[in-house]
Amino acid sequence: MCGSTHRIADPVLAETHCAECGLVFDATPIVATPPPMTQDSTSEGSGRGIGPFVRPGGTKRALGSTLSLARDGQGRRLGWHRRYEFQHLKRVMQRQTSRAVDGPLDRSAARGEIQTAGEAMGLPPVVLAESEHIFRESKVRGLFRGRSLPASVGACLYAACRRFSIPRTLGEVANAVGARRSDVGRTFKVVARGSGLSIPGVGTKAFLTRYAEELALSPRVRSTVEGMLEQAREDPELSGLSPHGLVAALIYIAAEQNGEHRSRAQVARVSSVTEVTLRSTSRLVEKIWGQARGSHEP
Repeated sequence: MCGSTHRIADPVLAETHCAECGLVFDATPIVATPPPMTQDSTSEGSGRGIGPFVRPGGTKRALGSTLSLARDGQGRRLGWHRRYEFQHLKRVMQRQTSRAVDGPLDRSAARGEIQTAGEAMGLPPVVLAESEHIFRESKVRGLFRGRSLPASVGACLYAACRRFSIPRTLGEVANAVGARRSDVGRTFKVVARGSGLSIPGVGTKAFLTRYAEELALSPRVRSTVEGMLEQAREDPELSGLSPHGLVAALIYIAAEQNGEHRSRAQVARVSSVTEVTLRSTSRLVEKIWGQARGSHEP
């Protein structure tokens, strides 16, 4: 229109315009149209491939509205009749958003228990999502019949911690969910056998790293304990001991040997074992290894 032959292709705006008058010759929409929906009946979801990511167990029917029970959108106070209407709408919205569309996870009870216990133990969100997934799979298979909700939630949390190699003991999980350790342990055995998921054991080095950081031990003590763990793994007489109890006993012995005194009460508090268990385990280790050293001496 202006007679100029100088055109500029703007990659930011995705358009080509004239350098003199600014006339746009070619414009490309930045947001493309969504792809057509697939007709495959085996695929889950809408199949459009767009939209925000929703983590497993998250709310999938959020209406995107925040209903206030006191004021309207302009800030004016509501009368009692309008407040009652908004209260009813809020209840309907919460009922719709909390309805499980992909499994029998009770969001009003089980999901709240998982979130509360996970925050108390300092677990990352990925572990909480895995706990919800294990709870959903286990409830589909009917593994929680006749068992309490805290024991079921504790079993799923403990299984998720073991799947991600996070050092948390069964007693810590039981205290976080408010259930007995024996109930959580029995429910975990049922989940491990019937869920079909691979639940490996937590290595002793994971407990060593956690306990050593909380006790502020030097790298020399850590390397000493690692050597002791390798020796204990080859000793059949120590194979039946609890992993975190054995790690606590070896930390106590190694700290004494390297001149970094830590009381039994400190080690027992960090490792979540009793002082009696710590004393008996450390004495058993010293007795077995003392006899082994004595038998090798000429």
